[in-house]
Amino acid sequence: MDHIVKIAENSEIEFEEEFEEDMIKYNLESLIENSLIIPAKIAGAGDEDMLYDIKMENAAIIRQAARELITDSRGLQMHGYKDIEYLDLLRKEIEVFRVLFAEWVKTFDCWNYIIDRWGLFNPPGINYDDHDPDNDLPFNDNGFDDNDTDL
Repeated sequence: MDHIVKIAENSEIEFEEEFEEDMIKYNLESLIENSLIIPAKIAGAGDEDMLYDIKMENAAIIRQAARELITDSRGLQMHGYKDIEYLDLLRKEIEVFRVLFAEWVKTFDCWNYIIDRWGLFNPPGINYDDHDPDNDLPFNDNGFDDNDTDL
């Protein structure tokens, strides 16, 4: 990504409208930002014991960042970035990554979960308003029995 950004910054792109320069700057900033988000969120979701909803949330952010890389590369091209072979390479690598990513997501343990009350990342068959059987356990959130007075 650094290479694409440096080439764009050093190229002499002729702008028809003043806003186009701002758009390219925005595209370049977004490319860098999204390229940094992806590995950070992969690392964040890499813990095998992490809850399903947290892993899926990280996966959604990764997907969004990868898709924005494609969008921003198209924006660069639309505004006059000439070295499109680098953008084509980026698109091909994202496609390879997409397949690996989809296979990785399939490995998430959907039964290691707490109910996502927002309803976005529940395992199949679990709804945001389902009863949580953990609420029936005979202790409070601090891990101690409510009747334990010896502490």
